[in-house]
Amino acid sequence: MSRTTHAARSTHSWTRPVSIRRGARARGRWLALSTALLALCLSALVAAPAAGAAPRSGAGSETVSSVTRSRAMWVWDTSTPQATVDLAVSSGIGQLFVAVPPNLATSSRLADLTTLSQRARAAGIRVDALGGDPTWVDNASWVVTSWLKPVKSSGLFTGIHIDVEPYSLPAWTTKQSTVVASYLTLLDKLGANAGSYPIEADIPFWFGTVAASSSTGAASTLDREIMKRTAGVSVMAYRNTATGPDGTLDVASTALAAGAFLGRPVRLGQETTYLGDTAVDRKQTFFGWTRTDMETQLALVDSGAAAYATYAGLAIHDASGYAAMAP
Repeated sequence: MSRTTHAARSTHSWTRPVSIRRGARARGRWLALSTALLALCLSALVAAPAAGAAPRSGAGSETVSSVTRSRAMWVWDTSTPQATVDLAVSSGIGQLFVAVPPNLATSSRLADLTTLSQRARAAGIRVDALGGDPTWVDNASWVVTSWLKPVKSSGLFTGIHIDVEPYSLPAWTTKQSTVVASYLTLLDKLGANAGSYPIEADIPFWFGTVAASSSTGAASTLDREIMKRTAGVSVMAYRNTATGPDGTLDVASTALAAGAFLGRPVRLGQETTYLGDTAVDRKQTFFGWTRTDMETQLALVDSGAAAYATYAGLAIHDASGYAAMAP
C-alpha cells in the first residue's frame, strides 16, 4: 500500500492535510510485520518508569494514573456551529479539535469559531485549536507568529492540536531524517511558545517504525519523540474492524505501548468519511455503516485498548462524516 498522491498546496496553507487521513494507507506488508515486532518489544517495557526528557512548557505532565478517557472529534467545517455542538452533545463528545486558520483575528471565520467555542464550552465540551500542514516543518517561526499567537490571543481555546503530516512532503522520500528533525524542531518551538496551552498531535500508527534521535542523540522512534514533546497524541489507527490482524488494536499497539511507557495519553482515531472504493480504502473507514454497527466495533476498541494505562479514548474523524451516518 503506497501513500496517496497529494495535490499541490500553497505555502502556509491551514486546510486539512490529506495524506493518511485519506486512509492510513501506510506502508505495505513489511510495515505491518515490523510494527508488530516493535510492539512486542515495547510491550515488555510498558511497566518501566517513564523515559526521556521532562515535558516542556505545553507538554503534558500526565501520569499513568491521571488519564481520563473521553471521546473527541475533529471539526474541519466550522460553518454550522450550533449543529456541530448539538452533534457533540448528543454523541457524548467531550473534546473538539476545531480547524483554525492563520491570522485568526482578521479571518472571515472568526465569528463562526467564536460561536462554536462559546456554545461548546457552555455545554461542557473542551475546544482545542486544530492546525497544521506539511509545509509547517520548514516554517516554524511563521507558525508561531501567524497561527499559534493569534490562537492564544483569541481566548477561544483550551489547547493546541497539531496535524502536520510531514510524510506528504517530497523530501520525506529523499531526506527523511532531515524532515523528521525539522518536524521535531517545530514541536520544540511550539512548546517554547505555547505557555500554559497543552499541545497534542496527530500521528499515523506507523510512526513507531520511523527512526528519530532523542534529545541526547540516542536512537529513538518518531512516535516516542513526538510524545515526549506533547501532552498526548491521537493515533490515526483507521480500520473498521477492532480486532484481529490489521485491525485497529493491532495497528495501534505500538503507539499504545509507547504512550504507556512514557506516561502520555493516547487516543485512537476512527474514520467516517468516504475514502474511495478499493478494498484498502473501505477497510479504513466506517463510511456507509450505521452508527449502531460502528459502535459495536468501537466498544471492542475501547475494551481492548483499556489494557494500556494511558489509553485516553476515541477520536472520530470527522464531524461531517459522522453527522452523515444513519443511526
